[in-house]
Amino acid sequence: MVSEEATETVSAAADEYASIRAHYEANEALSDEELDKIADLAVNYVRSILGYFGEEHVSIDEYDGDEGELILDVNGGDLAVLIGRHGRTLEALQTIVSSYMSNKLQFHYPVVVDIEGYKSRRRAKLHSLAAGAAARAKRQHSKASLPAMSAYERRIIHMALLDDPDVSTHSEGEEPERHVVVTYVKQ
Repeated sequence: MVSEEATETVSAAADEYASIRAHYEANEALSDEELDKIADLAVNYVRSILGYFGEEHVSIDEYDGDEGELILDVNGGDLAVLIGRHGRTLEALQTIVSSYMSNKLQFHYPVVVDIEGYKSRRRAKLHSLAAGAAARAKRQHSKASLPAMSAYERRIIHMALLDDPDVSTHSEGEEPERHVVVTYVKQ
């Protein structure tokens, strides 16, 4: 049986972020204090996870992204293991942090975890890959298939070519071999 004291503690924790949730859901701009509270929660949780990897002396830079998300860029230490092959471990870390934040805040606030700028470098590489595939499809008046990639990376490719009227994009295949196909569109 759950004690009354434990129930009150859980209620107090849920109410701790109620005003932030109300402002966010009403599409009101969050105050600096509210943003700091969210950032502190996210940074402390990421630090606790990094502690399991023996990485207690890393720096976590926090800044606002272009789409209103909070970006945490972790630097220092031996962090390659947290990126993993093709960024798969970093994607898993991202999922864990997003789930934790949604659970604690009781709403989804976008928090992006990056390790030593990996995601920003990867995004630039994907934009370059998309442009190259589009140029190849236009030159050959055909289609160009890209290598298999995660849903997140496929979305970046689709978004990168969204404003190009000469090509269309779609995904083909089954996970984990799902990939983007860039097709020349005849005018």
